[in-house]
Amino acid sequence: WLKLQPQTQGSLDRLSAVVSDRLRVPWPWGGARRLDLSVVPPIVLLPVLLRLAALHILLGVAVLTALPVLVLWYYYVTHRKKGRTRFFLSLALFSLAHMYFLFVSEVVPHGGAVGPTQLAVVTAGAVFTVAAMLHTRREPGVVVAGRGHSTVTYGGARYDTDPAFDGEGAGGREVVLGGGEEWVSEEKEKKEKEEEESVRKNWCPTCRLARPPRAGHCRICGMCVERLDHHCVWINSCVGQGNHRSFLLTLLLFLSTSLYGIALVLRSVCPRQNVLTALLYCPGVYDQYSDALCFTCAWYCSMVTAGLLHLLLVQVVNVSCNVTEREARMAARERRTAFPDTGGYSRGFRDNWVEFMTMGDHLKASAPAPDLV
Repeated sequence: WLKLQPQTQGSLDRLSAVVSDRLRVPWPWGGARRLDLSVVPPIVLLPVLLRLAALHILLGVAVLTALPVLVLWYYYVTHRKKGRTRFFLSLALFSLAHMYFLFVSEVVPHGGAVGPTQLAVVTAGAVFTVAAMLHTRREPGVVVAGRGHSTVTYGGARYDTDPAFDGEGAGGREVVLGGGEEWVSEEKEKKEKEEEESVRKNWCPTCRLARPPRAGHCRICGMCVERLDHHCVWINSCVGQGNHRSFLLTLLLFLSTSLYGIALVLRSVCPRQNVLTALLYCPGVYDQYSDALCFTCAWYCSMVTAGLLHLLLVQVVNVSCNVTEREARMAARERRTAFPDTGGYSRGFRDNWVEFMTMGDHLKASAPAPDLV
């Protein structure tokens, strides 16, 4: 770069790996920890950009337009490389923490629409949202060989122990092998062929195991997940059978807290305007920097809330139809329909939601007992 020569492919990645390995954070347990550089940009850039956008309305429009473009561009780059990054998790957690800090330091002192009760509600919503997010990251439902959750049979039973074998009465036929006579059930041969086809279809060459129905392999996490829905960059983990319910709970808690907080901020900085129209028209809000900063943060939260509201609606539709996001994308890729045939999994609106609310219990029941030795 100093010699003005073109860089080789992957040179920036190697440079980033070296810098990340050299920068370590002191830690009281286990020595210094390696610093992931992907968590730094949100912590540094988000406060700077929001305060810059609060200086003038034109700067606000420019920053709030460029910010989602940059985030989408970074998502495209990392998604194309199938790399795992903590950038989005850092952005989500720091955005929530920074918005709460500005709410306490800038909005609460104004009084008026925000009192102790409103502050307590927002605080509880933020705490429950972080707790639900951390719980969602725990266990997506990783497919482990030998757990007993797979319904795929690796091999068929011997013909003399197969209960389907019943001689000619079961549609058998006689085969002469080396001068001997042996009865082979046609039903047994058909069953073995179906089992071999099932093993071939559900076999994961990376994890080297047979996956249960509707399970999928995540190339970012490098593991197979039961009833894989998608890999969520905002929690830096997969969403599967084990954490799908808590993922929806996290979305609901965040959206409820965000909408309530936005309404309080707009009532505080634009008391003469209706809450529904204050976001679009709030005269004199840029006269004071504190009000302009709160107004800019309300716009930022509204953009994030709109994106997560769309995600929640998609999830509700998929659960109602008993379709995972992975299956919907595969169907769209094959130019079929938005709601593919899931092989008889759909049981109606009510039963689909009952199955969704109880599927995590089946995963816990099939987990192996801990080894105490």
